[in-house]
Amino acid sequence: MSDSQYEIIVFGASSFVGQIICEYLSSYQGEQTPLRWAMAGRSESKLRATREALSGDKPDILLADSGDEASLRELAEQTDVMLSTVGPYALYGEALVKVCAETGTDYCDLTGEVQWIRRMVDRYQKTAEQSGARIVHCCGFDSIPSDLGVLFTQRQFEQRHGHCSNDIRMRVKAAKGGLSGGTFASLMNVMKEASADPALRKQMADPYIICPDAGYSARQRNPGLAEYDPISGYWMSPFIMAAINTRVVQRSNYLLNSKYGSDFRYEETMLTGKGLSGRLRASAIGGGLAAFMIGAAIKPGRWLLEKLLPAPGEGPSPEDQRNGFYDMRFFALAEDGSTVQTKVTGDRDPGYGSTAKMIAQAALCLARDIDDERCAGGIWTPASSMGETLQQRLETHAGLSFSLVS
Repeated sequence: MSDSQYEIIVFGASSFVGQIICEYLSSYQGEQTPLRWAMAGRSESKLRATREALSGDKPDILLADSGDEASLRELAEQTDVMLSTVGPYALYGEALVKVCAETGTDYCDLTGEVQWIRRMVDRYQKTAEQSGARIVHCCGFDSIPSDLGVLFTQRQFEQRHGHCSNDIRMRVKAAKGGLSGGTFASLMNVMKEASADPALRKQMADPYIICPDAGYSARQRNPGLAEYDPISGYWMSPFIMAAINTRVVQRSNYLLNSKYGSDFRYEETMLTGKGLSGRLRASAIGGGLAAFMIGAAIKPGRWLLEKLLPAPGEGPSPEDQRNGFYDMRFFALAEDGSTVQTKVTGDRDPGYGSTAKMIAQAALCLARDIDDERCAGGIWTPASSMGETLQQRLETHAGLSFSLVS
């Protein structure tokens, strides 16, 4: 046990996903040792309302503002792990990463903003190494199922072949769930940044954007808007989260000393069905995604989308969260043409019900399971920092399953 006042502080506790995380932690009884945690944010009235709605333990309330470095430093000095939900992270997240890196406080978040992660690596990697802070981005649906799914699949492949696969392809077989206004706000900000900076657009197209100096050059495949997948036998379309997930998986390979190989290839798509109906669905989804990205890339399009999409603070209902799910399939290719297939499933909607449980368990894992010898200070990914230990937590406490299919 550490001598910090808290094990976890949830910063942004009154946000849409923050409220779900707090409810999960409030009623969490998965371990004998009671959890020492607190809620933090800038609005005392919103935090009190969030606390009053909790069905279990009522945590302490702490006040801090994402733009006030002194208040954030005071928070960081009271806890083992800072769990941040305050996005868009490119607008509101850097000061908290900075103070955690400087104070040696572990940190996890839900960002899917790859350009911001690269800035954090460039600015705070060495600071975190020196202080011992473990900074772990992307601890929700982007990108834990992908990142740990690849790690799990590689273990199964290695048991069969004696080495890792240099080619893994993830297919979302099925999923049900909604997106919140906060998620859309983050996506809009990414598109706004990219549209204003040609150099940033080029950087974001690099599959190794968050693997600086790795020296990787394997050509990564970008599936088209509608393609037939001979591995699964289904038609497929692009997966909107692939832009962040594939980059995180590549960084995991880099941080794991190129365990998957310096020529490792990884891609993600959505399966849409077989035959003509599958092809039509793939074309419709691919065309819709292309239209969305084009609209989000121009100022009038972003203005219109912001009028039509949920506003920050809005998201799927508790019933929709409970009824949501996802089923992700991983195909690891061998040189002889054979494949190892695994699957990762979740029992809630991916973006919120499941994400809340994933990041809560990631924070608990950092606080209780991963010592300094196992993972030193630096900017990590879920797989490279917590790996199988986090997988076991997610299977036991968060409704995820990892299994070998064939």
